[in-house]
Amino acid sequence: MKASLLKEEFKTNKYDEMLKDLYEDASLVDYQKDRYANALDKFIELYGDENVSIYSAAGRSEISGNHTDHQHGCVLAGSINLDAIGVVARQDDVINVVSDSFNIAPIHLNDLDKKDEEEGTSEGLIRGVVSKLKELGYNIGGFKAFITSDVLVGAGLSSSAAFETIIGTIIDGLYNDMSIDMVTIAKVGQYAENVYFGKPCGLMDQCACAVGGLISIDFKDTEHPVVNHVDVDFSKYDHSLCIVDTKGSHADLTDAYGAIPAEMKDVAHYFGKEFLREVDEKEFFDHLADVRDAVKNDREILRAIHFFKENARVPQIVEALNNDDFDLFKKLIKESGNSSYKFLQNVYADFDYKHQAVSAGLALSEIVLGDHGVSRVHGGGFAGTIQAFVENDFVPEYKKEIEKLFGEGSCHVLKVRKLGGCKVVEE
Repeated sequence: MKASLLKEEFKTNKYDEMLKDLYEDASLVDYQKDRYANALDKFIELYGDENVSIYSAAGRSEISGNHTDHQHGCVLAGSINLDAIGVVARQDDVINVVSDSFNIAPIHLNDLDKKDEEEGTSEGLIRGVVSKLKELGYNIGGFKAFITSDVLVGAGLSSSAAFETIIGTIIDGLYNDMSIDMVTIAKVGQYAENVYFGKPCGLMDQCACAVGGLISIDFKDTEHPVVNHVDVDFSKYDHSLCIVDTKGSHADLTDAYGAIPAEMKDVAHYFGKEFLREVDEKEFFDHLADVRDAVKNDREILRAIHFFKENARVPQIVEALNNDDFDLFKKLIKESGNSSYKFLQNVYADFDYKHQAVSAGLALSEIVLGDHGVSRVHGGGFAGTIQAFVENDFVPEYKKEIEKLFGEGSCHVLKVRKLGGCKVVEE
């Protein structure tokens, strides 16, 4: 369908029910209708009024399994109702993408080799995704697209993974009839980010963005991660997922992030293993004094303790949800957050102890929420965001109080959505 006609259909309410279902919130329908219409207008401005299709890839929120994936552990994550959407038309031999206000250089399909100068760029991510899909034997082809995203950048919601996922999903939809397994799309995104973009990320972000819903992932075999849907209607618990941007800077935190897997691996190496998942927990505690003496770094010991306890906690949380025991779920989430704070120690950087925005946010959240919810550090930590599960009726009070500290608009009230990477509207 022509982009202009599709825009009129959005304005005449044809897609209201679809938008309500996709974004899990009736109050967002008007916002999304305007967003899709504006994206169609932008496509027409860029490329003309052509036949188009529309794709979406969700952002994600890690719920449990904080810093376990890089040790081949278990995680629980959910796709959220912030996403990247792409208005797309086919073309031959070249990929043209404009992403919000960023003009991305054309990617020619006869030149998919890695380019060092594209590390850290959107061009690198696109080229990497398409190259890997071709290597795996899938059909590839050109397209022109306008992509816009409301996934918060730098907030631990995986804006880059959503971008990788939507590129893979577009190729899937245009040239493979949506036949590619979404875990494969996730692996392709991780490959692009690791090899072409130059960032050594794990697979959790891409899996959660691509697969959709609430999922548990076991990374014991990273080539074949076990991904299971947690078949729970999260909305029935009458709680909202709040992500609070504490406005802390991620600058100069590369070493702090990098130290976590390095220190965990250092403990694993004492036992002749590469990753803590390979170490027997009982053996670790039986030899705790010897390990401490060998590594001469108590933080390494504490971070290893976090891994063992957090990795065991993930299936407990899944079981609580499967049993509809939301009170136990919240209790375990609180335990997970406490472990991150005390043992993993990723709430603030020790070299910058005067700036503890996440700590302040967690302290205020605990005071304000009382029995109305729980909060924890979100994602990588040190700066950025906190996560809170808040009773729906109490959300306005929590939002009001937390925004006194971090400013208007800092508390984002989200829902877990069912779909990850998907085709929204057919060509």
